[in-house]
Order: sequence, then C-alpha cells, then structure tokens
Amino acid sequence: MPGSNFNFETIEFLDPNGQLKRPLPEALATRDKLVELYQLMVQTRVFDRAAINLQRTGAMGTYPSCEGQEAIGTGVGYAMNENDVLVPYYRDIATQIQRGVLLEEILRYWGGDEWGMHFQHQAQDFPISVPIATQSCHAVGVAYAMKYRQQPRAVVTTCGDGATSKGDFYESINIAGALALPVVFVVNNNRWAISVPLEKQTAAQTIAHKSLAAGIDGYRVDGNDPIAVFQVLSEALELARNEQRPSLVEALTYRLCDHTTADDASRYRPQQEFDAARELEPLIRFKAYLQKEQQWSDADDESIYADCKKQVKKAIEAYQAFPEQPPGQFFDYMFAKRTADLEQQKQEWLAGVKRHG
Repeated sequence: MPGSNFNFETIEFLDPNGQLKRPLPEALATRDKLVELYQLMVQTRVFDRAAINLQRTGAMGTYPSCEGQEAIGTGVGYAMNENDVLVPYYRDIATQIQRGVLLEEILRYWGGDEWGMHFQHQAQDFPISVPIATQSCHAVGVAYAMKYRQQPRAVVTTCGDGATSKGDFYESINIAGALALPVVFVVNNNRWAISVPLEKQTAAQTIAHKSLAAGIDGYRVDGNDPIAVFQVLSEALELARNEQRPSLVEALTYRLCDHTTADDASRYRPQQEFDAARELEPLIRFKAYLQKEQQWSDADDESIYADCKKQVKKAIEAYQAFPEQPPGQFFDYMFAKRTADLEQQKQEWLAGVKRHG
C-alpha cells in the first residue's frame, strides 16, 4: 500500500527505448522465456489484424481490437496459475490463448455464434464479457467460492478505464475488500473509454487510487512492459492465493486502434497524442530490448511472424469450416428449459426471418 502521500509508483522494467532498468524477475531470466513473451504479443497482433480484415470483408461481426495493449494480456496470462480463474472482458486475447482458448473459438464468437465461448480446452474460465463492468461482480462471486472452499486459488478479472466509473466496479472492489477475497482487478487504462478521455470521467488522481476507498492493495504498472505486468501480477496473485488479499492493478497503455470496428477514433482523438503513443507501443519496445540484450536478429523476427501468420491462417480456416448456427438457437440457452414466453418470441423471430428472406 502507498505511504501517507498516497503516491503510486509506476512500476517499469523496460524504458521506452527497450533498456532494462532493473534486474529481470527470476521466472523470466532466460532467453527462451523472453522470446516466448514476445511471440505471444506478436501472435496477438497478427491475429488482431486478421480479425479486423475478416470484419471489413463481411466474414465476421463487430470486433474490438487490442492493438497497442498486447503486453497487458501477455503479462497477466504468464503470471496466472493453471487453476486460477480468468473473468475477462473483450481485449484479453493474449491471456485467453495462454489459458487454452483456441483462436478459432474467439473468431467464432465475434462471428455471432455463442458456441465460440464454449471452450474445448478451458472449462473453468468465464466467457468474454461485453457489458461494461458486470464481470467484476462475477469475479467476486467466484473468489468468494474459492475462499469458502479454502482453496489456494485466485481470480483475475479485467476491464477498461471506463468500467471503473460504473457502480458494478465500485461495488465489487468494496465487497472484495470487506470480505478479504482472493481476486485481482486489472484495469487496462488505455486512456479512452470509447470517446471519453480519462480526465473527463473521473477526478481521481489515478485509477490505482480507487483501491484506497475499498481498503485493498493498489498497484500502477507500465502496461506497455510485459515484464513489469508479469511481475506485478505475480506478486498480487501470490497475496490473493495465500493471504486472501485483493488488489487493483492499473496498467497504463494506449489504444492504438478504434474502440471497435464500429468506431472511428479519428473523430475524437488528437492525432499528435496518437503519434506520440505509437512510439511507446509494446512490440517496438520489447523487440528493441531483445536486439540489445538477447542477440535478436531480423531473421529471428521474420521467423516469429511467419510462424504466427501460419497459426492464424489455420485458425481462420477452422473458423470458416464451422457449421452455420441454426437460426434462433440463442433463445435455447437463456435458461435450462425454455419458457413459454421465450418459445413464443423464438417463433415470432423465426417467422420474421422467413418473411424477410
């Protein structure tokens, strides 16, 4: 917790030029581990751009890009244990793929088929949450169950800076503190909640300061530095698992993309601000570090990108091979047994589809 001046240090391992500022965490002190972090970020970036192309060509629905924010999901996923639980929002691809979620499943979901959230290899993590901040409440419930069962596990739930202005978020961090629950709230502060800048949605000095009112630990980390994110999350998760100490982690980054493919950020975001943020983005920084300290070559880089493109191409082919979802199936899974009202709505909906071709 911060001292009496209530200042939160922004924890950083790599400076904007890729220079190491403090010793590497022991868990990342090998070239293979560092390359793995980089590959996860590259895979996320390559997938992200492919998904946008699918949406632009009509092969997929609205999609929320995570360009510029890959280091957060990478560090979070690398810090989690297998038996922890992820309660994500919609920019957590890097974390999800580390947790066993298939790329084609993510595509299937954003293609409009809820079966994409029925993960083949990850039965305990929650599906993507599109409503803002509601996942915070779900995470608290999961954390309470873990504590009740006396399990040495933890929950990680994520959201954007805009979600911290919602009542769901405040209620969740409050009850997590009051009941001492093993949950870590990770806030992706990309500075723009759709079109509202951070300074217009809160008077708090930082998002990390919101932890003070809840009586929980607060951290501030450079969200463009996957090493720093990994280290902070590792420490927070250890406290959650072993001491039932909840925490709030503010990860500072910038959204180098539209909010979703239905948005046009150029209408509200200053170009000068965007250009400055582009120079600080995580892939450029981490590649610079690898080149300086880990003998990373252009050939190494080309090999990583080629491999990631092959994986994404394979995922797209699998996505396109999925059978089309039967019309109206989304009515069938609202409840264990469809109610009479839902049955009537389904039939009316199907009739409308037939009528309009």
